[in-house]
Amino acid sequence: MAKRLFEYQNGDEMKLPVLVKSADVRVAKNGKKFIAFVLQDTSGHLPAKMWDASDDAIAQFKAGEVVQLSGKRELYHDNPQIKIYGIRLATQEEGNNPQKFLERAPEAPATMQDEINDFVFEIVNPNWNRIVRRLLTEHKDAFFSYPAAKSNHHASGGGLAFHTLSILRLAKSVGNQYPGINMPLLYSGAILHDMGKTIELSGAMSTEYTVAGNLIGHIVLIDEEIIKAAQELKIDPQQEEMLMLRHVVLAHHGLLEYGSPVRPQMVEADILHQLDELDASINMMTTATQHADPGTFTHQLFGMDGRRFYRPESLQHYSGTGNSSDKA
Repeated sequence: MAKRLFEYQNGDEMKLPVLVKSADVRVAKNGKKFIAFVLQDTSGHLPAKMWDASDDAIAQFKAGEVVQLSGKRELYHDNPQIKIYGIRLATQEEGNNPQKFLERAPEAPATMQDEINDFVFEIVNPNWNRIVRRLLTEHKDAFFSYPAAKSNHHASGGGLAFHTLSILRLAKSVGNQYPGINMPLLYSGAILHDMGKTIELSGAMSTEYTVAGNLIGHIVLIDEEIIKAAQELKIDPQQEEMLMLRHVVLAHHGLLEYGSPVRPQMVEADILHQLDELDASINMMTTATQHADPGTFTHQLFGMDGRRFYRPESLQHYSGTGNSSDKA
Protein backbone atom coordinates (compact mmCIF):
# COMPACT_ATOMS: atom_id res chain seq x y z
CA MET A 1 0.00 0.00 0.00
CA ALA A 2 1.33 3.46 -0.90
CA LYS A 3 2.51 5.64 1.96
CA ARG A 4 0.44 8.66 2.93
CA LEU A 5 1.73 12.17 3.56
CA PHE A 6 2.32 11.87 7.29
CA GLU A 7 3.80 8.38 7.05
CA TYR A 8 6.98 9.99 5.72
CA GLN A 9 9.54 11.17 8.28
CA ASN A 10 11.77 14.23 8.15
CA GLY A 11 14.53 13.58 5.63
CA ASP A 12 12.52 10.99 3.68
CA GLU A 13 12.25 11.16 -0.10
CA MET A 14 8.56 11.31 -1.06
CA LYS A 15 6.61 10.15 -4.09
CA LEU A 16 2.82 10.08 -3.86
CA PRO A 17 -0.44 11.63 -5.10
CA VAL A 18 -1.79 14.53 -3.05
CA LEU A 19 -4.58 17.09 -3.24
CA VAL A 20 -3.78 20.78 -3.60
CA LYS A 21 -5.63 22.20 -0.60
CA SER A 22 -4.54 25.75 -1.41
CA ALA A 23 -2.21 27.40 -3.94
CA ASP A 24 -1.41 31.03 -3.17
CA VAL A 25 0.64 32.93 -5.73
CA ARG A 26 3.18 35.25 -4.10
CA VAL A 27 6.17 37.34 -5.13
CA ALA A 28 9.64 36.58 -3.74
CA LYS A 29 12.26 39.19 -2.81
CA ASN A 30 13.87 38.72 -6.23
CA GLY A 31 10.60 39.78 -7.87
CA LYS A 32 9.76 36.32 -9.23
CA LYS A 33 6.48 34.57 -8.56
CA PHE A 34 6.21 31.42 -6.45
CA ILE A 35 3.34 29.21 -5.36
CA ALA A 36 2.80 28.60 -1.65
CA PHE A 37 1.01 25.25 -1.57
CA VAL A 38 -0.77 23.39 1.15
CA LEU A 39 -0.88 19.73 0.06
CA GLN A 40 -3.05 17.12 1.72
CA ASP A 41 -4.34 13.59 1.81
CA THR A 42 -6.41 11.73 4.38
CA SER A 43 -3.54 11.76 6.89
CA GLY A 44 -3.21 15.56 7.07
CA HIS A 45 -1.68 18.50 5.24
CA LEU A 46 1.76 20.08 4.83
CA PRO A 47 3.09 23.25 3.18
CA ALA A 48 5.31 23.31 0.12
CA LYS A 49 6.65 26.00 -2.21
CA MET A 50 7.28 26.05 -5.95
CA TRP A 51 9.88 28.72 -6.66
CA ASP A 52 10.13 30.65 -9.94
CA ALA A 53 6.63 29.48 -10.90
CA SER A 54 5.75 29.96 -14.55
CA ASP A 55 2.40 31.30 -15.70
CA ASP A 56 1.59 27.82 -16.99
CA ALA A 57 2.30 26.29 -13.58
CA ILE A 58 0.18 28.93 -11.85
CA ALA A 59 -2.70 28.20 -14.21
CA GLN A 60 -2.31 24.43 -13.88
CA PHE A 61 -1.73 23.77 -10.18
CA LYS A 62 -4.85 25.21 -8.58
CA ALA A 63 -6.65 24.36 -5.38
CA GLY A 64 -8.78 21.25 -5.82
CA GLU A 65 -6.44 19.51 -8.27
CA VAL A 66 -4.85 16.14 -7.53
CA VAL A 67 -1.13 16.07 -8.35
CA GLN A 68 1.64 13.50 -8.48
CA LEU A 69 4.36 14.80 -6.16
CA SER A 70 8.01 13.90 -5.79
CA GLY A 71 10.06 15.65 -3.16
CA LYS A 72 11.52 15.46 0.31
CA ARG A 73 10.08 16.11 3.77
CA GLU A 74 12.27 18.54 5.68
CA LEU A 75 12.17 21.05 8.53
CA TYR A 76 12.12 24.82 8.12
CA HIS A 77 12.30 26.81 11.37
CA ASP A 78 11.34 23.60 13.22
CA ASN A 79 8.18 23.22 11.12
CA PRO A 80 7.72 20.38 8.61
CA GLN A 81 7.40 21.21 4.93
CA ILE A 82 7.90 19.56 1.55
CA LYS A 83 10.78 20.39 -0.77
CA ILE A 84 9.36 19.85 -4.25
CA TYR A 85 11.47 17.97 -6.79
CA GLY A 86 8.70 17.53 -9.34
CA ILE A 87 4.96 17.98 -9.60
CA ARG A 88 2.38 17.26 -12.31
CA LEU A 89 -1.35 16.70 -12.59
CA ALA A 90 -2.45 13.15 -11.77
CA THR A 91 -4.14 11.11 -14.48
CA GLN A 92 -7.49 9.41 -14.15
CA GLU A 93 -5.74 6.03 -14.12
CA GLU A 94 -3.52 7.15 -11.23
CA GLY A 95 -6.54 8.42 -9.29
CA ASN A 96 -7.47 12.07 -9.51
CA ASN A 97 -10.74 12.18 -7.54
CA PRO A 98 -10.26 14.98 -4.98
CA GLN A 99 -12.86 13.49 -2.61
CA LYS A 100 -10.57 10.54 -1.91
CA PHE A 101 -7.86 12.84 -0.53
CA LEU A 102 -9.95 14.87 1.90
CA GLU A 103 -9.38 14.70 5.63
CA ARG A 104 -12.54 13.53 7.38
CA ALA A 105 -13.97 13.86 10.87
CA PRO A 106 -13.60 10.66 12.93
CA GLU A 107 -17.37 10.05 13.03
CA ALA A 108 -19.81 9.58 10.16
CA PRO A 109 -22.26 12.39 9.37
CA ALA A 110 -25.31 10.18 9.95
CA THR A 111 -24.04 9.13 13.37
CA MET A 112 -23.34 12.72 14.37
CA GLN A 113 -26.73 13.84 13.12
CA ASP A 114 -28.53 11.25 15.23
CA GLU A 115 -26.69 12.28 18.40
CA ILE A 116 -27.17 16.01 17.79
CA ASN A 117 -30.88 15.35 17.29
CA ASP A 118 -30.92 13.67 20.71
CA PHE A 119 -29.61 16.91 22.20
CA VAL A 120 -32.26 18.89 20.32
CA PHE A 121 -34.92 16.89 22.18
CA GLU A 122 -33.42 18.22 25.43
CA ILE A 123 -34.13 21.82 24.37
CA VAL A 124 -37.47 22.14 26.14
CA ASN A 125 -37.89 25.86 25.53
CA PRO A 126 -40.28 25.82 22.53
CA ASN A 127 -38.92 28.93 20.80
CA TRP A 128 -35.28 27.88 21.06
CA ASN A 129 -36.21 24.40 19.91
CA ARG A 130 -38.09 25.67 16.86
CA ILE A 131 -35.25 27.99 15.83
CA VAL A 132 -32.56 25.32 16.30
CA ARG A 133 -34.58 22.78 14.29
CA ARG A 134 -35.28 25.27 11.51
CA LEU A 135 -31.65 26.33 11.11
CA LEU A 136 -30.37 22.75 11.34
CA THR A 137 -32.74 21.84 8.54
CA GLU A 138 -31.82 24.85 6.38
CA HIS A 139 -28.07 24.31 6.73
CA LYS A 140 -28.06 20.51 7.10
CA ASP A 141 -25.93 19.54 4.09
CA ALA A 142 -23.24 22.15 4.75
CA PHE A 143 -23.33 21.73 8.53
CA PHE A 144 -22.51 18.01 8.35
CA SER A 145 -19.92 18.28 5.57
CA TYR A 146 -18.01 21.56 6.20
CA PRO A 147 -14.86 21.95 8.28
CA ALA A 148 -14.93 24.06 11.44
CA ALA A 149 -12.11 26.27 10.14
CA LYS A 150 -9.71 26.67 7.26
CA SER A 151 -6.57 25.39 8.96
CA ASN A 152 -6.29 25.50 12.77
CA HIS A 153 -8.78 23.10 14.37
CA HIS A 154 -11.23 20.53 13.00
CA ALA A 155 -10.19 21.55 9.47
CA SER A 156 -11.64 18.43 7.87
CA GLY A 157 -14.81 17.38 6.11
CA GLY A 158 -17.48 17.06 8.81
CA GLY A 159 -15.28 18.92 11.28
CA LEU A 160 -17.93 21.55 11.95
CA ALA A 161 -20.51 19.00 13.09
CA PHE A 162 -17.89 17.04 15.05
CA HIS A 163 -16.69 20.19 16.86
CA THR A 164 -20.31 21.04 17.68
CA LEU A 165 -21.02 17.53 18.96
CA SER A 166 -17.86 17.55 21.06
CA ILE A 167 -19.01 20.76 22.76
CA LEU A 168 -22.46 19.29 23.38
CA ARG A 169 -20.89 16.25 25.05
CA LEU A 170 -18.71 18.49 27.20
CA ALA A 171 -21.70 20.67 28.05
CA LYS A 172 -23.65 17.64 29.24
CA SER A 173 -20.80 16.73 31.62
CA VAL A 174 -20.65 20.29 32.93
CA GLY A 175 -24.41 20.27 33.50
CA ASN A 176 -24.15 17.01 35.46
CA GLN A 177 -21.42 18.53 37.63
CA TYR A 178 -22.93 21.96 38.29
CA PRO A 179 -26.66 22.29 39.08
CA GLY A 180 -28.59 25.38 38.10
CA ILE A 181 -27.22 25.77 34.57
CA ASN A 182 -29.84 26.43 31.91
CA MET A 183 -29.05 23.38 29.80
CA PRO A 184 -31.58 24.06 27.02
CA LEU A 185 -29.93 27.47 26.53
CA LEU A 186 -26.44 25.98 26.60
CA TYR A 187 -27.37 23.22 24.14
CA SER A 188 -29.06 25.72 21.82
CA GLY A 189 -26.03 28.00 21.86
CA ALA A 190 -23.66 25.09 21.30
CA ILE A 191 -25.55 23.89 18.21
CA LEU A 192 -25.85 27.36 16.70
CA HIS A 193 -22.56 29.00 17.72
CA ASP A 194 -20.52 28.04 14.63
CA MET A 195 -23.35 27.41 12.17
CA GLY A 196 -22.51 30.71 10.50
CA LYS A 197 -19.42 28.98 9.13
CA THR A 198 -21.68 27.35 6.55
CA ILE A 199 -21.85 30.88 5.11
CA GLU A 200 -18.39 32.09 6.15
CA LEU A 201 -16.49 29.22 4.48
CA SER A 202 -16.62 27.86 0.94
CA GLY A 203 -16.82 24.15 1.84
CA ALA A 204 -14.64 21.14 2.62
CA MET A 205 -12.82 21.19 -0.72
CA SER A 206 -10.04 23.81 -0.90
CA THR A 207 -11.60 25.78 1.95
CA GLU A 208 -11.54 29.56 1.60
CA TYR A 209 -13.36 32.44 3.23
CA THR A 210 -16.31 33.78 1.28
CA VAL A 211 -16.88 37.49 0.73
CA ALA A 212 -19.49 37.42 3.50
CA GLY A 213 -17.06 35.51 5.69
CA ASN A 214 -14.33 38.09 5.23
CA LEU A 215 -16.53 41.18 5.50
CA ILE A 216 -18.97 40.07 8.20
CA GLY A 217 -17.82 36.84 9.89
CA HIS A 218 -19.65 33.79 11.16
CA ILE A 219 -20.75 35.26 14.51
CA VAL A 220 -22.76 38.11 13.00
CA LEU A 221 -23.90 35.91 10.12
CA ILE A 222 -25.52 33.37 12.44
CA ASP A 223 -27.13 36.12 14.54
CA GLU A 224 -28.75 37.36 11.32
CA GLU A 225 -29.94 33.81 10.63
CA ILE A 226 -31.41 33.54 14.13
CA ILE A 227 -33.29 36.83 13.72
CA LYS A 228 -34.58 35.81 10.29
CA ALA A 229 -35.75 32.41 11.58
CA ALA A 230 -37.47 34.05 14.55
CA GLN A 231 -39.33 36.47 12.32
CA GLU A 232 -40.43 33.68 9.97
CA LEU A 233 -41.68 31.69 12.98
CA LYS A 234 -43.50 34.76 14.40
CA ILE A 235 -41.17 34.93 17.39
CA ASP A 236 -40.13 38.36 18.67
CA PRO A 237 -36.29 38.44 18.46
CA GLN A 238 -36.24 41.22 21.08
CA GLN A 239 -37.98 39.27 23.86
CA GLU A 240 -35.79 38.27 26.79
CA GLU A 241 -35.37 34.58 25.99
CA MET A 242 -34.34 35.43 22.43
CA LEU A 243 -31.87 38.03 23.64
CA MET A 244 -30.43 35.35 25.94
CA LEU A 245 -29.97 32.92 23.05
CA ARG A 246 -28.45 35.57 20.79
CA HIS A 247 -26.10 36.71 23.56
CA VAL A 248 -24.78 33.17 24.18
CA VAL A 249 -23.97 32.87 20.48
CA LEU A 250 -22.61 36.39 20.00
CA ALA A 251 -20.27 36.12 23.01
CA HIS A 252 -18.75 32.71 22.29
CA HIS A 253 -15.31 34.02 21.25
CA GLY A 254 -15.03 35.62 24.68
CA LEU A 255 -13.10 38.78 23.84
CA LEU A 256 -13.85 41.71 21.56
CA GLU A 257 -10.44 41.39 19.92
CA TYR A 258 -11.27 37.77 19.02
CA GLY A 259 -14.39 38.81 17.14
CA SER A 260 -17.20 38.70 19.69
CA PRO A 261 -19.41 41.81 19.59
CA VAL A 262 -19.90 41.41 23.36
CA ARG A 263 -18.11 39.59 26.17
CA PRO A 264 -19.99 36.82 28.01
CA GLN A 265 -22.38 38.25 30.59
CA MET A 266 -24.34 35.10 31.41
CA VAL A 267 -23.14 31.87 33.00
CA GLU A 268 -24.16 29.81 29.96
CA ALA A 269 -22.40 32.23 27.61
CA ASP A 270 -19.12 31.95 29.48
CA ILE A 271 -19.40 28.15 29.70
CA LEU A 272 -19.91 27.93 25.94
CA HIS A 273 -16.90 30.17 25.37
CA GLN A 274 -14.72 28.05 27.67
CA LEU A 275 -15.87 24.77 26.11
CA ASP A 276 -15.32 26.14 22.61
CA GLU A 277 -11.75 27.10 23.54
CA LEU A 278 -11.17 23.76 25.26
CA ASP A 279 -12.31 21.62 22.35
CA ALA A 280 -10.44 23.67 19.74
CA SER A 281 -7.24 23.66 21.81
CA ILE A 282 -7.32 19.93 22.52
CA ASN A 283 -7.92 19.21 18.84
CA MET A 284 -4.96 21.34 17.80
CA MET A 285 -2.66 19.77 20.39
CA THR A 286 -3.65 16.14 19.82
CA THR A 287 -3.50 16.47 16.05
CA ALA A 288 -0.02 17.95 16.24
CA THR A 289 1.27 15.37 18.75
CA GLN A 290 -0.08 12.52 16.62
CA HIS A 291 2.09 13.80 13.79
CA ALA A 292 5.20 14.24 15.96
CA ASP A 293 7.74 11.48 16.56
CA PRO A 294 7.97 10.09 20.11
CA GLY A 295 10.55 12.04 22.08
CA THR A 296 10.19 15.20 19.95
CA PHE A 297 8.23 18.44 19.98
CA THR A 298 5.45 19.37 17.60
CA HIS A 299 5.78 22.23 15.16
CA GLN A 300 4.74 25.65 16.45
CA LEU A 301 0.98 25.96 16.75
CA PHE A 302 -0.26 29.36 15.63
CA GLY A 303 -3.59 28.85 17.41
CA MET A 304 -1.76 28.08 20.68
CA ASP A 305 0.35 31.25 20.82
CA GLY A 306 3.13 29.65 18.79
CA ARG A 307 3.87 27.04 21.46
CA ARG A 308 5.27 23.59 20.70
CA PHE A 309 4.16 20.47 22.56
CA TYR A 310 6.24 17.48 23.59
CA ARG A 311 5.28 13.91 22.73
CA PRO A 312 6.84 11.61 25.36
CA GLU A 313 8.72 8.53 24.16
CA SER A 314 6.78 6.37 26.62
CA LEU A 315 3.40 7.41 25.23
CA GLN A 316 3.60 6.63 21.54
CA HIS A 317 -0.11 6.52 20.76
CA TYR A 318 -2.72 9.20 21.31
CA SER A 319 -6.43 8.79 20.75
CA GLY A 320 -7.36 12.45 20.35
CA THR A 321 -10.20 13.93 18.36
CA GLY A 322 -8.36 13.89 15.14
CA ASN A 323 -8.11 16.82 12.76
CA SER A 324 -6.45 20.20 12.54
CA SER A 325 -7.80 24.20 12.10
CA ASP A 326 -8.78 28.85 12.58
CA LYS A 327 -9.89 29.93 15.83
CA ALA A 328 -13.29 28.61 16.88
